[in-house]
Amino acid sequence: MTWWSKDAKKGARSKGPAPFIRQPKPADSQALPPRTRMTQPEKDPQQDWARSQEDAHGILDRSLNLVSFLRRHCPWDRAQTAESLVPHLLEESHEVVDAIRAGDADGLEGELGDLLLNLAFQIVVGEEGGVFSRDSVTRRLEEKMKRRHPHLFGLGERESWETLKARERGEEARVLDGLAKGLDPLLRAHRIQERVSGVGFDWDDAQGAWDKVSEELEEVRVALEDGVEDAVEEELGDLLFAVVNLVRLAGVHSDTVLDRANRKFQARFEALEDLARERGISMAHAGLDVLDGLWDELKAREKG
Repeated sequence: MTWWSKDAKKGARSKGPAPFIRQPKPADSQALPPRTRMTQPEKDPQQDWARSQEDAHGILDRSLNLVSFLRRHCPWDRAQTAESLVPHLLEESHEVVDAIRAGDADGLEGELGDLLLNLAFQIVVGEEGGVFSRDSVTRRLEEKMKRRHPHLFGLGERESWETLKARERGEEARVLDGLAKGLDPLLRAHRIQERVSGVGFDWDDAQGAWDKVSEELEEVRVALEDGVEDAVEEELGDLLFAVVNLVRLAGVHSDTVLDRANRKFQARFEALEDLARERGISMAHAGLDVLDGLWDELKAREKG
């Protein structure tokens, strides 16, 4: 939601996990024009690219024009800088993710608009300062994607993403240079492992990562028995890092699977609260054995 209309949000977000958003089927009168539908790829990617360029109608320019208008006529909008807008950019990014994970198509439409507005703000502010333009931003994006998909644009053979990115960073750069400083530790661990994998420092498959997790788990057990706080903290960190690696090599993302686990636990715990309330059980005084019994009962219900 936009930062100036937090109370204007309409509609409620659905609760619980949603692996994808089910889009309603549009009526014939509201059907999307052909150029906006996902179609079968052209046999020749280069011809497909040329045709997609011809079909570009500058719709997203409307967001840039809107921001330019606001900057001319609204004192608050005019006072904003790239730095002052960072908190809003981060917030809107999180709200887009929330809408995706809630399976809320209507909410996602609104949140994408809010995120687009923030991106448009950054571009317009940059244009006003003379540091770049909307054309240069788009051109740089196109050039980067061409470099990273050479096989689609007739520029070379297919190569791994990390290999191409390493070449862009240059021979003198370190493998882990350029990682965003604001990444949360879980995502940073995943990106570190992807980077080093790009230069061959990786297990051949998930089995190697599984063995490493088992090794780190044993080291945590020993550290706990020894009772040395610093050692326990270090070994737990190693264990978490190893688990992230296992998740990555299993073909999924730690952030995604942990979010799913969080939502699953929350939904089940809220059901536990409801069940305890129905039976007149005080959770604060019931004890673990009673609560664990209710938990197992709920799990059995879920399995049918």
